[in-house]
Amino acid sequence: MREEPGGTTVPTPQPEDKDVLVHIVDDDAAIRDSLAWLFYSRGIATQTWSSGESFLEAWSAALEGCILLDIRMQNMSGLEMFDHLQARGALQPVVFLTGHGDLPMAVDALKRGAVDFIEKPFNDNDLVDRVLDAIRHGRRQREQRLRTLDRDQKVATLSMREREVLEKILAGLLNKQVADELGVSMRTVEVHRARILEKMGARNVVELARLFGADDWQDREAGA
Repeated sequence: MREEPGGTTVPTPQPEDKDVLVHIVDDDAAIRDSLAWLFYSRGIATQTWSSGESFLEAWSAALEGCILLDIRMQNMSGLEMFDHLQARGALQPVVFLTGHGDLPMAVDALKRGAVDFIEKPFNDNDLVDRVLDAIRHGRRQREQRLRTLDRDQKVATLSMREREVLEKILAGLLNKQVADELGVSMRTVEVHRARILEKMGARNVVELARLFGADDWQDREAGA
């Protein structure tokens, strides 16, 4: 069994599913329990929370899983809780449960960063599939954030001159053009370029450019 502050627990699923966790935040105990057992029947672990306040008290940036959040709750609404998560820079994917009259709010939540919304009454299989899609989306987002953080930390180790050379390289300039613009020799640019690649953990300029989201470097690199 799993138990954390503020929530009812259900048995932990099989080991192959241990990295999948759904946080169910709803002030209706019957809905919480029904959803928890639905996910458990599919081998998915859950943690239930009776209010947005209790979830936020236990929240941390390292918290795993997807948040399945009722858009209408007493005291703190689902949208208010979502705003708090956004303010904290939360990366956990959020899926809203909505009633028919809540669609405008749900659409607004999507524009502000929620992954999906599911209208009540829902189809069990559809709900589970969409939550799993949200979990996969969250993993990709977290991995991208970690890659960006790692890249930025490496950039911070570059000297001022190396950053200048990096900027020129990313702008598509060849070594000779970089040398001309900076008023240095080709050899100096080559030395800086080699150091940049080493510090950034890239084997070539193509890999270096991909760290910054550019994928059209093959032709440029051939002319460098």
